[in-house]
Amino acid sequence: PVDGRSITECAALLRGSVDAVLAGDAATSRVQFPPAYRARLIQDEGLRVWAGVNCRDRNRVALESELAALAHAGVAAVHCVTGDHPASGGRPDAMPVFDLDSTRLVALAAELGLLVSVAESPAAPPVASRAQRVSEKAKAGAAFAMLQYCGEAAEVAAFAAEVAATSHPVPVLPGVPVVVDKEGAELLHSFAAAVLPAGYTETVLAADDPLAAGVEVAVRYGRELLALDGVAGVVLAGGVAAGAEPRFAETLAEIARALA
Repeated sequence: PVDGRSITECAALLRGSVDAVLAGDAATSRVQFPPAYRARLIQDEGLRVWAGVNCRDRNRVALESELAALAHAGVAAVHCVTGDHPASGGRPDAMPVFDLDSTRLVALAAELGLLVSVAESPAAPPVASRAQRVSEKAKAGAAFAMLQYCGEAAEVAAFAAEVAATSHPVPVLPGVPVVVDKEGAELLHSFAAAVLPAGYTETVLAADDPLAAGVEVAVRYGRELLALDGVAGVVLAGGVAAGAEPRFAETLAEIARALA
């Protein structure tokens, strides 16, 4: 999250294989490069950036400044989230801000002409309200909803249909979990309200070649999701043991090419 060389190395490995790079919060690190600076590092490697911005770490003035910088930098889109509480990451001593929430951040971003996405967790209580939450964010200016892992393809299809039936429907971008080692599996299972397809990580970890198995299950699941109505694309993401980030970037690129 604060290693420019690592970011540019991984970006170079993804070049030519993906439509854009989601450059959001590191899963557990709370100290990280600001979104606009991170976007510039990645754009310099020839990639389009979908920049994540959270409301946890900045007040509304700082958020407006960050969005202005991202708009000036010409990012492909921004992903507006309220943000996890600092207690869940590497700096639990930090003071949370939450001057705005994601819906109000969406409106600010849309006013600047930015393409905006939001996050939703279909399996998190209150489950019955999740599609309507997406609709409210779409009313504020969101054009896509990125989904937390919510199970089998049929469950993703059901949620996409719920969103499509609201007053402000938007296409969804479900996540494809990429697992190649034990550390990555542990990270995915730590995500709040994440529901993985049955046996997903177990299949990978039990294989003689976890890397090959991780690619195989991700490609299979990704193809299932891309065939669903209301799905505009998929987000390949996950984690890996420290120091193996370049190998993981190569794996993401391999999966992306297979899904193209």
